Amino acid sequence: MNIMSDAAVEARLSTQEEERDIKMRARGVSVFYGQKQALFGVDLEIPRHAVMALIGPSGCGKSTFMRCLNRMNDTIDSCRIVGDVTLDAEDIYDPAIDVVELRARVGMVFQKPNPFPKSIYENVAYGPRIHGLVRNRQETDEVVERSLTRAGLFKEVKDRLHEPGTGLSGGQQQRLCIARAIAVSPEVILMDEPCSALDPIATATVEELIHELRENFTIVIVTHSMQQAARVSQRTAMFHLGNLVEEADTDKIFTNPEDPLTQDYITGRFG
Repeated sequence: MNIMSDAAVEARLSTQEEERDIKMRARGVSVFYGQKQALFGVDLEIPRHAVMALIGPSGCGKSTFMRCLNRMNDTIDSCRIVGDVTLDAEDIYDPAIDVVELRARVGMVFQKPNPFPKSIYENVAYGPRIHGLVRNRQETDEVVERSLTRAGLFKEVKDRLHEPGTGLSGGQQQRLCIARAIAVSPEVILMDEPCSALDPIATATVEELIHELRENFTIVIVTHSMQQAARVSQRTAMFHLGNLVEEADTDKIFTNPEDPLTQDYITGRFG
């Protein structure tokens, strides 16, 4: 009989506890667009129910890395990805993985609000319908109301649900896109510069929403705003020229970074 020592048992329990706290993990992720390499061996762990900010100058690879997390890079013919990405320890690049289902589990909100050319109601109802998450009108109504409420939008639009989503303000459109993303009950939400097209008031509303959403979702956000990264995230990863420079608690990154590149970038001395 193989009897594990107390230390071995404790180590295993610690590892299991750590695994439960990690929602997604990248190991040795490199990305190539034809002959050009855009990412170089990125290792990164994304904690569960937290906001991970990806920062760095334009063209540094942060959006390319984010698109690896739900296989959006698959849509680019010249793109090739090396390495491993897991969601709850499951390889998302396994050939048996249903990519449509993966993108329901790992939703995405883009830089520019992009509501469908449909009503506010249909923007939110579309995903749950095509994924078979609702069976009748009552269930659809409930999902639409719940999603819009969680996105902080229902009170503003409840009397015009059947008007075009494109008729909303920019900030409202972005919250509609967030409601559309969470309507299919994702586990992870990717946000690629979600506030870059918004005014300060709309930005503050979306940032407050991000704080609320992380209670139920894991969030990864790409942002060029250092102030935003500091406000909304618990972990921050700094990218430069396709390399992950460093990753740590956000407070540490902004007060005591280890790498001079990070220090120069967050203090505006970069370049």
